[in-house]
Amino acid sequence: MRRIFNFIYTNSNRIVFLLLLGTSLGLTIQSHSYHKSRFISVTNSFSEGVHQKIDEVREYINLVNKNDSLAQENAKLLEMLFYKQKEGNVPEIDSIFGIGSDDIIVSKLIRNSYTLQQNYLIISSGLKDGIKSDMGVINNRGIVGVVDKVSQNFALVTSVLNTKSLINARIKNSNYFGTLSWNGKNAGFVQLIDVPRTTSVKKGDTIVTGGISEIFPENVDIGIVDKTLQENNSFVISVKLFNDMTNLEYMCVLKSMPIKNAKKQ
Repeated sequence: MRRIFNFIYTNSNRIVFLLLLGTSLGLTIQSHSYHKSRFISVTNSFSEGVHQKIDEVREYINLVNKNDSLAQENAKLLEMLFYKQKEGNVPEIDSIFGIGSDDIIVSKLIRNSYTLQQNYLIISSGLKDGIKSDMGVINNRGIVGVVDKVSQNFALVTSVLNTKSLINARIKNSNYFGTLSWNGKNAGFVQLIDVPRTTSVKKGDTIVTGGISEIFPENVDIGIVDKTLQENNSFVISVKLFNDMTNLEYMCVLKSMPIKNAKKQ
């Protein structure tokens, strides 16, 4: 208390001055309509500016939520793309893949690398969601990678942009197979290697999964042929990916093993 009294006593002149100034300003504003209107105008402008900023923040948050909602809707549409019957006399996709709509897990990307020689993704689903190692990962544009390691809530996915990644693939509408790999150079292109030189292939041909594995069903999109190089007795085909591996968000993990399911039937 003594310190407070000392402070008031020491600064009494300043305190009195501020009180008088405040009182005089208040009386001036109350007695003069011009000053009063200017004061109200300035106050309203400041208030409007604050409210505008608050509205902008709210709008941004709403946009983030809307974007997240739209991304989830896209993922749900991906489920329909793979597992609902197409128009016309086309059989259901699940009868072709040997897996059903309950056999995929929609997951969100948490982290992605694409500038290294061995790139990985981290997704927001794990053991609690039924994810295990060696499950294929796709989105609405095509393959993304293969699950490597799994924790309770997350999974580490080996990206197709990984020099150790080897995936069975083929030229669509043909029986020409090869192994999909990556040379570590360009994030937009992968390579289809070990393709026989007798293969009929041209620029623009579509490359899809071959189905000769327990990871991906056949005919999942990968990319298109960009150019072909001869190497000894085989071709090395440069494939331009359908996926932009630098810009991913939601994806589907394939829970079932198509080959095993097919054998059981």
